[in-house]
Amino acid sequence: MIEVAPLVPEDRERWEVLARGYKDFYKTVETDENYERTWQRLLAGDGVHGIAAHLDGRLVGIAHYLFHSAVWMDDSCYLQDLFVDESARGHGAARALIERVAEAARGRGCPRLYWQTHQDNATARALYDKVAVFGGMIVYVRRLG
Repeated sequence: MIEVAPLVPEDRERWEVLARGYKDFYKTVETDENYERTWQRLLAGDGVHGIAAHLDGRLVGIAHYLFHSAVWMDDSCYLQDLFVDESARGHGAARALIERVAEAARGRGCPRLYWQTHQDNATARALYDKVAVFGGMIVYVRRLG
């Protein structure tokens, strides 16, 4: 059974393994200092939030999300990172994480929850197509530094 809860200090080591797995999947490099800074922000709830999915007591998935205003709505929820250990996929952890973020967004009165994934991420998209609607948007990123 999957249990989802906020990240706690005892999750630190396993969280970093999963966070690095997520960053590796997207071919993104972060410094050790940035992992530590991000961990501290997640624990503090300093504008960003982190939750963990446990399968049989083992942390197998993480999600990071934030709330922000938008021009046409007061509050919106962005699910920025979602990652489940490959060995635990297919047990409902990703769906449970998405549902917990959706619950938090509904609790704030957000009219939408959204996220991004790579177009070639067929495994994740198979789930996402069941729990959300693909809006057809293409995202461009311009690095500024």
